Amino acid sequence: MAGSTRARKTNGGSASGNRRLVIVESPAKARKIASYLGNDFVVESSKGHIRDLPRGAADVPAKYKGQPWARLGVDVDHDFEPLYVVTPDKKATVAELKELLKDVDELYLATDGDREGEAIAWHLLDTLKPKVPVRRMVFHEITEPAILAAAANPRDLDQDLVDAQETRRILDRLYGYEVSPVLWKKVMPKLSAGRVQSVATRIVVERERERMKFVSASYWDVSATMDAGAEASPRTFGARLVAVDGTRLATGRDFESTGRLKEGAEVRVLDEAQARAIAAGLADATMTVSSVEEKPYTRKPYAPFMTSTLQQEAGRKLRFSADRTMRTAQKLYENGYITYMRTDSTTLSTTAITAARAQATELYGAQYVAKEPRQYNRKVKNAQEAHEAIRPAGEVFRTPGEVARELESDEFKLYELIWQRTIASQMADARGNTTSVRISGTTTDGDNVTFAASGRTITFAGFLKAYVETVDSEAGGESDDAESRLPQLVKDQSLTAAELSADGHSTSPPPRFTEASLIKTMEELGIGRPSTYASIISTVQDRGYVWKKGSALVPSWVAFAVVGLLERHFGRLVDYDFTAALEDELDGIAAGRQERTTWLSGFYFGGNVGPESSVGRSGGLKKLVGSSVEQIDAREVNSIPLFVDLEGRTVVVRVGRYGPYLEREVEGPDGEQTSQRANLPDDLPPDELNRAVAEKLFATPQEGRSLGTDPVTGNEIVAKEGRFGPYVTEVLPEAPEGTKKAPKPRTGSLFKTMSLDTVTLDDALRLLSLPRVVGKDPETGAEITAQNGRYGPYLKKGTDSRSLTSEDQLFTVTLDEALKIYAEPKKRGRAAAAPPLKELGADPVSGKPMVVKEGRFGPYVTDGEMNASLRKSDSVEGLTDERAAELLAEKRAKGPVTKKKAPVRKKAPAKSKS
Repeated sequence: MAGSTRARKTNGGSASGNRRLVIVESPAKARKIASYLGNDFVVESSKGHIRDLPRGAADVPAKYKGQPWARLGVDVDHDFEPLYVVTPDKKATVAELKELLKDVDELYLATDGDREGEAIAWHLLDTLKPKVPVRRMVFHEITEPAILAAAANPRDLDQDLVDAQETRRILDRLYGYEVSPVLWKKVMPKLSAGRVQSVATRIVVERERERMKFVSASYWDVSATMDAGAEASPRTFGARLVAVDGTRLATGRDFESTGRLKEGAEVRVLDEAQARAIAAGLADATMTVSSVEEKPYTRKPYAPFMTSTLQQEAGRKLRFSADRTMRTAQKLYENGYITYMRTDSTTLSTTAITAARAQATELYGAQYVAKEPRQYNRKVKNAQEAHEAIRPAGEVFRTPGEVARELESDEFKLYELIWQRTIASQMADARGNTTSVRISGTTTDGDNVTFAASGRTITFAGFLKAYVETVDSEAGGESDDAESRLPQLVKDQSLTAAELSADGHSTSPPPRFTEASLIKTMEELGIGRPSTYASIISTVQDRGYVWKKGSALVPSWVAFAVVGLLERHFGRLVDYDFTAALEDELDGIAAGRQERTTWLSGFYFGGNVGPESSVGRSGGLKKLVGSSVEQIDAREVNSIPLFVDLEGRTVVVRVGRYGPYLEREVEGPDGEQTSQRANLPDDLPPDELNRAVAEKLFATPQEGRSLGTDPVTGNEIVAKEGRFGPYVTEVLPEAPEGTKKAPKPRTGSLFKTMSLDTVTLDDALRLLSLPRVVGKDPETGAEITAQNGRYGPYLKKGTDSRSLTSEDQLFTVTLDEALKIYAEPKKRGRAAAAPPLKELGADPVSGKPMVVKEGRFGPYVTDGEMNASLRKSDSVEGLTDERAAELLAEKRAKGPVTKKKAPVRKKAPAKSKS
């Protein structure tokens, strides 16, 4: 049977000789597990979920199409019974599994041990309807001892866990299908709302609002380089002015976000003149050490990784996205290198603690290992099931050096991170000393000043020998291994100031979220699950709610409109406390304290579920949405007021059907108020849209800057700012009445070296001359053209494209030069068909090898028969066989793309409601 794996070992066989079919989620996991089990086991993969709620009307079986609940895929009037359909790309898999069941005596469902894994096992059981005994096989690492132990000690399916996961799936469907249409109607089509997705978007939007409202405050102080004399080591050290005449100087933390001092702050704010005067007045002064305070400090090791902290640290240290981290961790887990990677636990098993302590002793010495085993127990809000922390797999940990040749680059980096963190967790505390010094002096003007200096030295590195956590790049801070040494100083010791400098400072707005800091905030608020954070962050980016500027997450104006609508009209749905409380209620279902149907009914129709003022106690989701839609003013929710310009006019961002734009009311030539609009560049962060930028955008006419007349056509040529950047175009005369298809004007994007202010008519005419015919291939007669594309200048001959090295070549390349370029072997690049960017394994459906190539619109995966574009959250280097196969399967499920507008071809109806 295609894809099935017969176990090769004999030590895992049963005495009874019964044949067992073991089903896991992925082919990689199947291969690894099969290598540990005996000949009586056949291991097969379901390749993920085999069925789900209908994705659209075409998925709904014919016999349910007339039902009022069919659009939801959930029969809300009959115990919220879900309508599950086998996805088209999994029908062959289900048929194979049913065939394999005919020849076995038992079925072992060996999907992951969390809620989602339990639900996959239940779906397999409900779909396959086996006539043989069924057991649940659970393990948290894929090593031979763990697999053999799991096979020898199976358990029954945990229906409470299944109910908890299915409730989440139904809840998310109800939320999305009830709220998303409101966004389509009031904001723009194709938007989506989600139980966690919308709250995550709100967090990012609220931070940007804080940045937009922020008013920077300025303050000054004096920095000094103090000289302790020739015998001191180090001789010089830095100090900073902290007080004048006994009054503390203001620092950034003393100011409100409005730029004003906090109420009750008893501080002195120096301006530039005062700071310079103090610096000048201390030029030849003798300074005196007024106090020296030394304190020992101890730093305990970091806890081993759980899902959220792994995502955060991989983001900070390795620059991995959360999605990339989880896909890499999944591969490490499935191939037996680490324990299960979806966990909220920081505990380690006794075996793991022993392994970590032994390895730390071997590598660093006994003095670097904690005297007693360390256990990191924590009370986690909305905790995942009792898994172990993420650690290297096995009873003896393999060092990064031992696995280096077996792992790809991303896998090695992540394994090394996990290994270091686990080893460090069992090591001794880091110890050191901190020193705080105060230095006094008097200026020539009689001001009594106080400078401060601080130092930190590490006297015993302890766990820092193995691992140091990285500081968030946006938030800043000092790493745990940073040292700053001061000389030995004593009270009343005389010093001189070798250098004095008046320094100006400005307060900064709160930093934007990175993926790491957003995950940390969501976890602290109790919102969502760490196992879903990666997909949530990918979703808000794919939906266009958030985009990245470097590592920072920036909300779009569409996100402002959506969050504003939800806050005003569906506040409970995006309230942080209520969202966290919802997780508690769902956990009650997992623990068996809450009955699923009763809870869903209360949430949807209204009932005594949840805390006071919750959605359920306020009438339910259906009533909340239904009673609010008509009250929503679309223009109001799509208008984001920014500020008042110098003439007292309110400047707003409007979110229109085709994107956001800037608008204000101005007086027209006839004295009447008229709307003035301006295009908004997609890459302009909201907090950078200030008055000066707005005036510049308003000053750029929407009709464009006239460059002159094309001497050949007589048409006016204009330069415009468009949504996707600056471009030039021609203004065509109005088409005669009755013309069915009006001609389209020529357009050309400006080169990177050009700007709207300086582009000339000659520049524009050259741009509009593209694509330029270079000539014909004398051998084939095919026309060769030079074109400017999304990824730069290139030559095109039929379907064969070759990159050019510069924009100038578009106008200068000759036929001979073009033929010479085509005579050369294809180079790796966007225009190249070979070699591929990455080679992968065989596609489980077609059986053909998969490769990643660079296409006109970015990288895509192909098996030679089907092409599927990589998503924004996918990276070429991080793409796995399983992810590639998933993308191809999704593309197959959508069916072929047809050019003519016609109804989507309906998929074959399912035979039953379940």
